[in-house]
Amino acid sequence: MKNVIVIGGGFAGLRFIETLDDRKFSVLLIDKLNHHQFQPLFYQVATSQLEPSSISFPLRKVLQNRKNLQIRMADVEAVDPNRKTIQTSIGSFPYDYLVIATGCSTNFFGNADLEKHAFGLKSTYDAITIRNTILQSFEDYLTVDESEKEHLLNLVNAGAGPTGVELAGAFAEIKRNILPKDFPNIDFRHFNIHLLEGSAHTLNAMSDEAKVASEKYLKELGVKVQTSVLVKSYDGKLVTLSTGETIKSRHVIWAAGVKGNLIAGIPDGSVFHHNRYIVDRFNQIKETEGIFAVGDVALMETPNYPKGHPQVANVAINQAANLARNLKAWQEKKEPKEFEYQDLGSMATVGKHKAVVDLPFVKFKGYFAWFVWMFLHLMLILSVRNKIIIFINWAWTYVTKDTSLRLILTADKKSEEVPVS
Repeated sequence: MKNVIVIGGGFAGLRFIETLDDRKFSVLLIDKLNHHQFQPLFYQVATSQLEPSSISFPLRKVLQNRKNLQIRMADVEAVDPNRKTIQTSIGSFPYDYLVIATGCSTNFFGNADLEKHAFGLKSTYDAITIRNTILQSFEDYLTVDESEKEHLLNLVNAGAGPTGVELAGAFAEIKRNILPKDFPNIDFRHFNIHLLEGSAHTLNAMSDEAKVASEKYLKELGVKVQTSVLVKSYDGKLVTLSTGETIKSRHVIWAAGVKGNLIAGIPDGSVFHHNRYIVDRFNQIKETEGIFAVGDVALMETPNYPKGHPQVANVAINQAANLARNLKAWQEKKEPKEFEYQDLGSMATVGKHKAVVDLPFVKFKGYFAWFVWMFLHLMLILSVRNKIIIFINWAWTYVTKDTSLRLILTADKKSEEVPVS
């Protein structure tokens, strides 16, 4: 029985393990977290619409019926391709096949100030941090000096892909329906939500219909949309744009790029732009043997995708499933199958009754697109219990235009204990 190590319990890692024939392979899954995170709904945690537990799934629970599977929580430090081992924070492990499914992290493009002061949104922890910080800013607004108030009432979202658009729309709805009830002493007409995009349109990778509709929806919600503009610098208080304009803000959410999470030990010649491993049509990393990369961290050039596939969940899931079937084929001396991606479309939601959907055969927007978006995301949730919880939360919000999840959860600062005599 061949020994397979999988690094990462995201969409790609889970689908690979679920598809792999566990009668022929033993699997060791290594992740620094003990749970799978449903990334498409991070923005709803950040905007107090869902609790983190609703979109988090313990790996041991999800995979408890798999045979010949072990799970370890650890940081992977390096790969030794010659010895066919990986070094982790809890020791060294040998492999016959290594599958790297480490996903992506926020790409600040080398801007140290941005990295220090802006928020990314690539983990549940990031989402909780954004929620805590934004809610705390309104509490602070009630007591800070007048000179600081403008900084707290400007929220800047950099990047108008699906994440940026969905964040901006969700914050705009909270501004309209929820925050004025919670903070009647604050005039939220002065709370500005900025959405900045370097290209000419919001949702620039989608159809023209989606670009136009998304920008229209955002402006209807009061979002200040600026396209063809870049963030030059941010020092924690002042955002400087490529146009020379400045925005006073304590809160910048950076959704303008991602980079792959690499592991030391893979040959430098196997790494391409934005930290993606160059892989062949079977997802094997260039200049290696028995080492594969799947999902966001993999770059596979094909005739249909000469610059690589989009870094979306559907690509990761299908690459992982194809690789799992190919490992079995190789073991049985059968012909493996090259990966070919069938684009099933893309979608994004801006707010209640406001969404855009691009399918290969049809494009639509508005009320029906919003329901399609909700249904498909609900179906992707891993457990029935979580589907029900999320559906109830969405239904409650739909009817009441409110949520009860606006909690600021931070570490308690313990005062020095005074002994009692």
